[in-house]
Amino acid sequence: MPGIWIITSGIDTLIAKSFENAVKSALGEKTLLKIQESLFEKYGMTVGKAIGDFQKLDLVLHELFGTKTDVVEKQIIGRIFVLEETKQRDRNWLLIEDPMLSKVILESVGDYDKKNILNTVLDEPRIISDILNMNNLPQTSGYRKVNALIQSGMLIPHGFVFMYDGKKVTKYKSVFENIVIRMEKNKVIIRVLPTVEAMEKSVVIQLAGSRLQYRSIRYA
Repeated sequence: MPGIWIITSGIDTLIAKSFENAVKSALGEKTLLKIQESLFEKYGMTVGKAIGDFQKLDLVLHELFGTKTDVVEKQIIGRIFVLEETKQRDRNWLLIEDPMLSKVILESVGDYDKKNILNTVLDEPRIISDILNMNNLPQTSGYRKVNALIQSGMLIPHGFVFMYDGKKVTKYKSVFENIVIRMEKNKVIIRVLPTVEAMEKSVVIQLAGSRLQYRSIRYA
């Protein structure tokens, strides 16, 4: 049984928004309601929030499904993404399956300013003021777009710097090193390569890596 988990990964923040839909898709609305009721009654939390404390969700799922819990969790995660096997097992691409998550990623890279913000912090984490200056963004709209990327999980905290007045300011970095989008039979295919740190901190990625089979691929 896993210990207590806290959401620290942008990947888990992204996935948390899709998790409830994935449960509904994999198990049906009635089962989702049972899980929601049990989580709220026992722990006062929603399904999405339970990713941050996966032990509680795991306990509820075990009460409902017993020895089939691993299979159920595999079904849920598989509705959100598929791990793609590459030669470097610690550098796995994710094939996005969930429409809601796909929409978040597409909206982030489809917005000119947000795409530039993400590109600015691909290789080096930066504080928000530097991000805005490097992209010639006004503070009001610039901060709004940066905060939207942070809230969605597309930008993750990565260290900090001390300013001249002694104030500690957080630096941010993109959660993904690469995003590949292509059309295939009128369907948008999105594959993402998370940073090593994001992979290591993600509860769901660790769960997926330990319980799910990888999908072999020829590209990447």
